[in-house]
Amino acid sequence: MTERKVYIIGTGLTTPIGKNVSENMDNLMAMKTGIKHYPAEGLPEFMQYWAEVKSYELPSDIPPKQEGQMKFLNRGAMLGFTSSCEAVARYRDKILDVHPGRRALYIASGDFTKVGYDFMYPALKDSTDRSWQNFNQEKLNSSALNKVNPFYLLESLHNNLFSFLSAFLEFMGPNTSLASLSPNGGNAFELAYRSIKQGKADIALAVGYGNWITEIPVYELEGLGILSGCKAGISSYRPFDRSRDGFIPGEGGAAVFLVSEDISKQWGANVLGKITGFGNCVDFQQNQRFGVPDQVIRQNLLSLMNETGCAAEDLACIIPHGSGTLKGDRSELRSIMNFMGNNKSDIPICGLKPYTGHMGAASDIAEIIFGIHAVKKGTVPATLNFRESEKEFSGLRISDASQPCKGNHFLSNSYGVGGQSSSVIAEVV
Repeated sequence: MTERKVYIIGTGLTTPIGKNVSENMDNLMAMKTGIKHYPAEGLPEFMQYWAEVKSYELPSDIPPKQEGQMKFLNRGAMLGFTSSCEAVARYRDKILDVHPGRRALYIASGDFTKVGYDFMYPALKDSTDRSWQNFNQEKLNSSALNKVNPFYLLESLHNNLFSFLSAFLEFMGPNTSLASLSPNGGNAFELAYRSIKQGKADIALAVGYGNWITEIPVYELEGLGILSGCKAGISSYRPFDRSRDGFIPGEGGAAVFLVSEDISKQWGANVLGKITGFGNCVDFQQNQRFGVPDQVIRQNLLSLMNETGCAAEDLACIIPHGSGTLKGDRSELRSIMNFMGNNKSDIPICGLKPYTGHMGAASDIAEIIFGIHAVKKGTVPATLNFRESEKEFSGLRISDASQPCKGNHFLSNSYGVGGQSSSVIAEVV
């Protein structure tokens, strides 16, 4: 079977630094962060900092029937929806010429919007006394009828956006909805890419969305020891810096619209980039139950290089996952140094999550979009809050200022707890 070339012709972003791609890129290049301080007496520092989306744009052509169904979309799903609409906006009319069964849709919903039972609090409060010792079942039933949103269960389903978006855009071909942590945004992107490359679809939409800023997820992430203590305020998220102590959570949506080479030519599309190849591996240690191995993405990069034939010297820049954790960043940079060999001082490296906060699955795809538009400008964004690396990594080109870059290929990585990783090399046109 002849494998086809896959082109990127549309991108969409809804993040804490912008409601569309243009706003996001302007603020990225201006080195503005979406992380803010939200003072709350009695709460620890790590719960007073996060990156929140302030506004988003809904399309004006939502049919009345589907508009009523939007009440089932939770906060994270709405951000995924708006980014998806931006990604395909320029080609909505042309999409109609493609049979619905040849339109692929892959969504990664690493979303925590509805984790917890805060929606039950008003009814629970009505059914107990002031000390919360006595509980009245009849009062709970009565109060729940009036004070609990009857759609709470639907709002918590991870495939809600998938159902809504597939109906809205009529993408009825190869599809799935992934519900996991990083790198599932990269996984969704790879599935969309392969659906076209292998001839199963002609166009595909890859979407990632996530909301990690609600209280219970923040407590759980802190319990895992991977959140920053935020002692340096909004500048506390500092990947690759020797003083790093974890990440700051955020929320957002990101989407990429992919088409085959022949569709791109038929439409006269404005091609933003080409997918060179993907790598997807799990690298773990036998005695390790949690965390990341010593070189978390090493095997992934080796398989990617073998598939694509690319070498380190072909890259304009590298965008690592950059979780900001002590062990995670160390493991990732060791993998990159192993891959780069003697080229470690030649290739700019940038960590982008300090701009948006860690948005889960949305970050995986958002950073690919950032890479496309940044390399097109010939400028690698600054790594916010970076000052000094550990001695082991002092030869790497990581900077708190923007850096020029040459070439048109870049590498973007994502990995998760347990050693799973996803990497993509894209060529900017």
